[in-house]
Amino acid sequence: MRVINFNPGPASLPLPALERARDELLDFEGTGMSVLEHSHRSPEYMAVHEAALALVSRLLGVPDTHQVLFMAASASHQFAQVPMNFLPPGASADYIMTGVWSEKAFEEAKFFGVPRVAATTVRPDKRYTRVPRQEELALDPKAAYVHMTSNNTIFGTQWQSFPDVGSVPLVADMSSDFLWRKFDVSRFSLIYAGAQKNVGPSGVTVVLAHKDFIATGRKDVPKIFHYATHAASNSLYNTPPSFAVYLMRNVLEWAESVGGLGQLEQWNREKAALVYGLVDKYPDFYRAPVERESRSMMNAVFQLPTEALEAAFIADAKQQGMVGLKGHRTAGGIRVSMYNAVSVENVRTLVSFMDHFVKTRG
Repeated sequence: MRVINFNPGPASLPLPALERARDELLDFEGTGMSVLEHSHRSPEYMAVHEAALALVSRLLGVPDTHQVLFMAASASHQFAQVPMNFLPPGASADYIMTGVWSEKAFEEAKFFGVPRVAATTVRPDKRYTRVPRQEELALDPKAAYVHMTSNNTIFGTQWQSFPDVGSVPLVADMSSDFLWRKFDVSRFSLIYAGAQKNVGPSGVTVVLAHKDFIATGRKDVPKIFHYATHAASNSLYNTPPSFAVYLMRNVLEWAESVGGLGQLEQWNREKAALVYGLVDKYPDFYRAPVERESRSMMNAVFQLPTEALEAAFIADAKQQGMVGLKGHRTAGGIRVSMYNAVSVENVRTLVSFMDHFVKTRG
């Protein structure tokens, strides 16, 4: 029996995508071998690769000005690769600090240039409870780029509308809310997203990059780390994480089959409304630290009156088939990750449990 998976990543995957992988694992499309065994140059794998690229473009309406890339490894690698390519020695880039992941990206940029903090909402206790308002952004019009993190898994904050950064290239880490809804890709010069939240398994990162921005990249970068290298070779310069791309293709086809990003956004907003509605119903028991306008649709965080009650909450939920609810070690509390593959019915089950828990333990 499968559990209800609220893990923050690697996270829940759509059952049809997994079932398809199971059924094709030993014999992919009648070839007598697994997709894991196919050459990345074979026509069979190439068809999967091209389909996955096309699905990302189609679901998001990626304009012709931009190119979809599949990069091996994680978004954490992109923390270094972005400044390695686009931050000249001695030049400055603006970083909007909204959580642990933006802090990590900022630290990596120090190896290549001079990053500066354009805004931060960190509190004295090192927690983040909101994203900055537009008027709080102290942006440098001469910055090489502005870097932001669209959703913050640890503290449960999210940009509901993206900041205006003028003519400076905008770079976004969208790892934990990529494909939760449709958005205007043209506003960004580069987007990167680790797949293991909404898109697929760990091991592959999706990049959407403006072709002109790629062309401005530094030339003193090893080929393997140069975005232009991967753009010129259609993400096949080296052997890609082919099984991760295959499973991502399955997930993307599922997303399209259920109605695309319009339907996914509707479900995601409904899920978030269920959880936050219950939390707000019992504010003395479920304490939500995030300001309402910054609440994440992907990761709802809250605290209970005591750590003992939080431990009981996690244990009781597990007994009822719900896992992954423990908050990050740096934040504590409870975290409910509601990525695309987590159904509305899954969340209704959790909310029913939460309601019962407060009535019996509160």
